[in-house]
Amino acid sequence: MLEKILPTQVASYETFEDPAEAMLFPEEEALVCDSVELRRREFTTGRYCARQALARLGYSVPQPVLQGVRGAPVWPRSVRGSITHCRGYRAAAVVKVPELASVGIDAEPNLPLPDGILEAVALPAEQVMVKELLTDAPEVRWDRLLFSAKESIYKTWYPLTRRPLEFEDAVIDFDPADGTFSARLLSHVGSAQEFPRKIAGRWITGNGLVVTAIALSTASGSSVDSGL
Repeated sequence: MLEKILPTQVASYETFEDPAEAMLFPEEEALVCDSVELRRREFTTGRYCARQALARLGYSVPQPVLQGVRGAPVWPRSVRGSITHCRGYRAAAVVKVPELASVGIDAEPNLPLPDGILEAVALPAEQVMVKELLTDAPEVRWDRLLFSAKESIYKTWYPLTRRPLEFEDAVIDFDPADGTFSARLLSHVGSAQEFPRKIAGRWITGNGLVVTAIALSTASGSSVDSGL
């Protein structure tokens, strides 16, 4: 799924199960030693996907992928990447700098958000858009897709700025016809030289999932189209 919405510069790997060969380095094991089994499986397979994606990028020697501030993955020097996991799906995407500046991915079940969550993560205009889209194309859970798109924005933003970004800091508009979305940072968000005020991403559905992705260019600070 990811390869359909990411540009060729990005190396990715995804799986719909937890492979038996997925293992953790001792340094990674320490990060989840007190976690419940579900969290351990998600983390272990997520790191497995990260190593597979890094190998596709040319990093043939497996290495630990630790956590930095706010839980962000710590990648090799000159690499930016993103990991996502939800029920029945784990994936990672990585890219070399300066080929691209950053990449963010997120996957969610194609199911309704729990009660009250849409109002917590969506601006009023987004709530109206989601309700209209759910009426016109109910096979896509646009509320969940909105949540996923905002997660992808944050995962793209944070490695460049090292600053938090809240759900209400960006407004999203979906194009239901071509699988794209646009996002605009609102005026109250402080400017960041590394990050444009407007970006674009892509989305896809399948296998009971909604998946979103953003790839950010270094040359112009703009998003990179996958070419689809």
